[in-house]
Amino acid sequence: MDKSSGELVTLTPNNNNTVQPVALMRLGVFVPTLKSLKNSKKNTLSRTDATEELTRLSLARAEGFDKVEITGPRLDMDNDFKTWVGIIHSFARHNVIGDKVELPFVEFAKLCGIPSSQSSRRLRERISPSLKRIAGTVISFSRTDEKHTREYITHLVQSAYYDTERDIVQLQADPRLFELYQFDRKVLLQLKAINALKRRESAQALYTFIESLPRDPAPISLARLRARLNLKSPVFSQNQTVRRAMEQLREIGYLDYTEI
Repeated sequence: MDKSSGELVTLTPNNNNTVQPVALMRLGVFVPTLKSLKNSKKNTLSRTDATEELTRLSLARAEGFDKVEITGPRLDMDNDFKTWVGIIHSFARHNVIGDKVELPFVEFAKLCGIPSSQSSRRLRERISPSLKRIAGTVISFSRTDEKHTREYITHLVQSAYYDTERDIVQLQADPRLFELYQFDRKVLLQLKAINALKRRESAQALYTFIESLPRDPAPISLARLRARLNLKSPVFSQNQTVRRAMEQLREIGYLDYTEI
């Protein structure tokens, strides 16, 4: 649904936009980098309660799972989010055989928003750590009663393989999570806006969050915006970060807002 006109649009990934699962955007799976050295060295394991969003998946409904949790390394906006965009593009634009997709490494790098002019070493230095973090992100579905617990544990990406000499990338996804990759409630993300906010990760994160909201949402509290950024600094400092990010969104002409 186009927020300005109300027109229903078909969402197809291309170089300027990408379809993203709403749940991952709203939950804050991708968040700003912890800037201070003190914070970057601790609390790097992220734990997100995804019950409200992901119990809607057919896997959860079929098995009766009533709790969903996402755990893993903290995923940032500047590199990890763009790599995830590349993964989504790969499954959307290339032939999926079984649970795998294969494409040229150089093309995958482009889908991740990395200029082709970068050297092979620099490409590896950007893509490899992000693939490791994304593949290391665990999604667990569970249900516990008085006597028993049932749990299904999987990963955001099951495996990733690349060979720069052969120029290939192979990505493997959990077939039971394909629905997450192709979530039926999707929004159109303009990559131009993300690029306009280069290195402004808090603004990027709030942009993806706001894009995931329904049309004409109720007023959004500072607390909710702070939660989306998942920062570790004092609340006063977090509020400053939120306000600065909102101003950056205003500067690129994305929105106007009033704080009440």
